[in-house]
Amino acid sequence: MSSFFRSVSDSDDSSSDEEEALSDSGSDSGLEGKVTKPSGGSALSKAKKGAADSDDSDSDDDSDDDDSDDDSDADSDAPKKSDAPKKSRFLRGPGGDSDDSDDSDDERTKVVKSAKSKRIEEVEASVKAIDNAGKINDWSAISNEFDKLVRLVSRQTNVAEAIPTGFIKVLAQLDTTLASAQGAKKKMNALNAKALNSMKQKLKKVQRDHEEALTKYKADPEAFEKAAAAEDAPVAAPKKKKASASASAAAAEAEDDEFQTVGVKGKTITISSEGIYKALAQVLEARGRKNTDRAEQTKILEKLLQVANSTYQRIRVLLALISALLDFNPAANTYMPIDAWTAARTYLDALLDEMAKDREFVVREDAPDYDDQVERAASAEEPIVVVRGSIASLVDRLDDEFTKSLQNIDPHTGEYIERLKDEKLIYGTIVKTQLYFERNKLAENVDRSVMRRLEHIYSKPDVVTQSLEASLPAIASESSIWATNAASTSSTADSIAIVRALCVHLYKTDASLLRTRAMLCHIYHYALHDNYYTARDMLLMSHLQDTVGGADVGTQIMYNRTVVQVGLCAFRLGLIRESQSTLQEIFATQRVKELLAQGVQAQRYSALTPEQEKLERQRQLPFHMHINLELLECAYLVSSMLLEVPLMAQAGNDPELKKKVISRTFRRQLDYANRQVFTGPPENKRDHVMQATKALQAGDWQTCVELIHSIKIWNLMPNEKALKEMLAKKIQEEGLRTYLFTYAPFYKTLSLSYLASTFSLPLSTATSLVSKMIWNEELSASLDIGGVVVLQTTELSPLQRMAISLAEKASAMADTSERYLDSKVSQGEQRADGARTERGAERGEGGRERRGGGGRGRGSTRGRGAAGKFNNTLGRTVAATS
Repeated sequence: MSSFFRSVSDSDDSSSDEEEALSDSGSDSGLEGKVTKPSGGSALSKAKKGAADSDDSDSDDDSDDDDSDDDSDADSDAPKKSDAPKKSRFLRGPGGDSDDSDDSDDERTKVVKSAKSKRIEEVEASVKAIDNAGKINDWSAISNEFDKLVRLVSRQTNVAEAIPTGFIKVLAQLDTTLASAQGAKKKMNALNAKALNSMKQKLKKVQRDHEEALTKYKADPEAFEKAAAAEDAPVAAPKKKKASASASAAAAEAEDDEFQTVGVKGKTITISSEGIYKALAQVLEARGRKNTDRAEQTKILEKLLQVANSTYQRIRVLLALISALLDFNPAANTYMPIDAWTAARTYLDALLDEMAKDREFVVREDAPDYDDQVERAASAEEPIVVVRGSIASLVDRLDDEFTKSLQNIDPHTGEYIERLKDEKLIYGTIVKTQLYFERNKLAENVDRSVMRRLEHIYSKPDVVTQSLEASLPAIASESSIWATNAASTSSTADSIAIVRALCVHLYKTDASLLRTRAMLCHIYHYALHDNYYTARDMLLMSHLQDTVGGADVGTQIMYNRTVVQVGLCAFRLGLIRESQSTLQEIFATQRVKELLAQGVQAQRYSALTPEQEKLERQRQLPFHMHINLELLECAYLVSSMLLEVPLMAQAGNDPELKKKVISRTFRRQLDYANRQVFTGPPENKRDHVMQATKALQAGDWQTCVELIHSIKIWNLMPNEKALKEMLAKKIQEEGLRTYLFTYAPFYKTLSLSYLASTFSLPLSTATSLVSKMIWNEELSASLDIGGVVVLQTTELSPLQRMAISLAEKASAMADTSERYLDSKVSQGEQRADGARTERGAERGEGGRERRGGGGRGRGSTRGRGAAGKFNNTLGRTVAATS
């Protein structure tokens, strides 16, 4: 027997217990097999002796392990085991020997888990890891764990298991975490920021795959979790439990029939028509408190609406119900859930319809005090029952939430289109509200609702406006501002008349902000329909450019949009100079995106705080209201090209004309294009315009026209063909002007017919252009009767050029001397009053005292020479000026 087994047999019970645990844990490592092979017989004899004793539990384990090691050892030891047959550990019952008690204890601690349970635990572990990483803003860890979680869920889907609730919960929570992390993105390191961006894309993709489940969870998280728990519950259950479950369901139905709900702190809310005011007061009392279940409040109010049997009761409950639906957590959702928004709008329509049927009830903000626990009805003393509330605020909130949802939904998905279809519904609600205010003569609220209505249609094409108007109910024809008739909204004139009627009403209001916004909407609508001169006159006569600086940010954004639309209108009509001067105001700032509220442009030296950046993003317009920035830039660059190319040709070598610049932005881009060593084919809109500019400077107007026409962005214009014809004509005319400016010094006479044929222009157009240049003194020439242009060369002689150069240099020197003299005069005044002069005088007096009165004879005469006279003259000049 080896020393190892001897030490084992001599050990006490505690050591045997420890070794038993070791042998159980290490059974897979093959330790027993290696030890028992050389002395298998002795070990078995010890096992027989130890079977009778309760103290030697370690020998039992050894013998059992030897039995379970392999079949060959068991066959060889079978005759030796026949005296005392032993049961396997796995076949022993709980009431066995005392040496088996330790084994049973160990077996009780072991939990056998199914593969499904293990998968669920892995999912829960990943969800917890994502939550922990989100708390410390570690997006690299979140991205890795999210990838792992997606793989685990896909594995569960492959084995026909339900998607875990924790996964849907993580998808909903990561939206909020991403939104809050965007503000601190600048403080992140590069790897974390990169992980944040990739996580944003991955989350959108996964949310799109589980859109239906995610929508259900956001609508009611508790109901979703309960439904998921019910699905995961085992199907088979004892009959008694089934009976109890059915009994509880019957009891619940009985409770529902009795309309009793337990409210806050265990208070019972009785839902009946008699106690409706008391129940309503309890719900309103709990509103806004911490840990208030908003979903439960909404259900209670819906039940109250069902039992309400009078107009007053329904109005009170509807007001409370709409307000409860508008309460949502802005930290969890950037915009109001669409289901809640739809329900709130439906209930608001029901409220307006209720008051339209029974016009004895009015909802106003300035209602007198009344007892809200008593039923009210119209009487001789109170013919109109005034209920406290604000319809205008509810409509404004619904409209703002609609806009906010469009700001946050990805515009390149079908969800955005589906959400945009709801504009008809909110537009109808706004018109109903306007009619309600008109009927009750609430002038201030009428103006607010008319402004809301105008903002929905002023920037829309005629087809969309007609569709919105056609969807209105028949009651819209009762309006005194604009009586909508679905049969008449079928022409462009009607859409212009609608906008004009709404704007004229707002011009009469006392609110200056509404008047300003109405004017901008009116101008924008005229520019959209190519009424340039009317829009320009209204913009100049209103003097908005002088006062818009003091307006709010939203009004300034609307002003910028209006100015840009006026510039595009001028471009469509061929008014190139007017278009360029209008668009120059916006493009000179190089912040077109921010000024039009169509995006936040990254600035190199930006000092925006996260709060300011958040406000900037909240001001962004929905995607369907954007003005195409590429189209805008193309219109501006083409207009600048048609004005700058003739100007640069006219300047030639004249330094004064070279200083004249129409568009610095265009000149900068052209200089950059000229510095390029290799010029390849144009890749974007800017390259097309720059290469067209070079071709026009060289007189190749055909290439210029081809390059401008090849820009595909022109198909966004209403009349693409007419626009391209207009641009080709303008390029031909400016090409003729550029040719005359460039080559006039080299000709004495030019034939008008030759010019007209060279640039494919009618002879009358060419004659008109040359005559206009002569009249404006841009070209030194005269027209002969035979259709010839006689050019009068005014080339300067070398002496004249040198004289002009000398005059310019002398003028520059004079300017420099004047500036130097001004600086010396200002310094002299400071020295006359300062301590420096006094110290100089003291130093001078001290010198005379030390050197004596006659010691400075010649020196003093030298010091008072020409410089002294200059200083005396300067001093007299200063004295005279002072």
